[in-house]
Amino acid sequence: MNSQHPIRALTSPEVEQLVDWARIEGWNPGLADAPAIYAADRQGFIGCFVDGKMAAGISAVRYGSAFGFIGLYIAHPDFRGKGFGRRVWDAGMAHLNGRAIGLDGVPEQQANYRSMGFETAYETFRWSGSLEGSPDAEVAAITDDLVPAIVVYDRSFFPAERSAFLAQWLKPPRNAKVIIRDGHIRGYAVCRQCHDGYKIGPLFAQTTADAQRLLDAFSAELGNKTLHIDVPAAQTEFCAYLEAHHFTKGFTTARMYRGPAPAVQMSGVFGITTLELG
Repeated sequence: MNSQHPIRALTSPEVEQLVDWARIEGWNPGLADAPAIYAADRQGFIGCFVDGKMAAGISAVRYGSAFGFIGLYIAHPDFRGKGFGRRVWDAGMAHLNGRAIGLDGVPEQQANYRSMGFETAYETFRWSGSLEGSPDAEVAAITDDLVPAIVVYDRSFFPAERSAFLAQWLKPPRNAKVIIRDGHIRGYAVCRQCHDGYKIGPLFAQTTADAQRLLDAFSAELGNKTLHIDVPAAQTEFCAYLEAHHFTKGFTTARMYRGPAPAVQMSGVFGITTLELG
């Protein structure tokens, strides 16, 4: 390690700083994302420092024993082109050594990621708009006693168990809702305020109709506020619903994996959780 440019795990305030860099980059994180994402893996947020200042950072979060996810890969503008970004990338990959690794790559970086062994699994489109929405008797708030069941349900749609993250992600100020029918969870979603509007993620459900019910329930509470959802391209019926309600398709990414692509029920993934943590 270069003692003049140390690389180390970030503290909680430094994770706040990295998330604010994401805001400056126009990535529109949630207003209270940092404490929740830090809980996912306290060693998984890594920075390179120059004269005590963070020059570059990355999230390389371990989930379970076999999966990891790369995000928040940012070099400060004052330190770009000097190799500090590559150093945190290498440190992040070392932290995830031996695991299948996922990331959400923007189009201009996908060739670079492919050169490092990542392969595209699917495309994701960000849909933005608003709905009038309506309350639904089947949609309820997620209370503390439901969290263990949500963690189990979530595992069908995400590559690994993530109880530490969900324990925080399901709490206020985020708004978490669930559909329970005949004693079984049929879908759940989380809505959080961002610098621009609100993001919904994850949005997992057994059917398109249940995904729509969850979306409508949030819309009923938020009024005419702008909603953003990162939807896998294969969800054509749900995308058609959004388009019919005047949502617009914008930001595009590709979910890419290095190593075996995890087995998840993609038919139930209507909105990914975050571009930063999967």
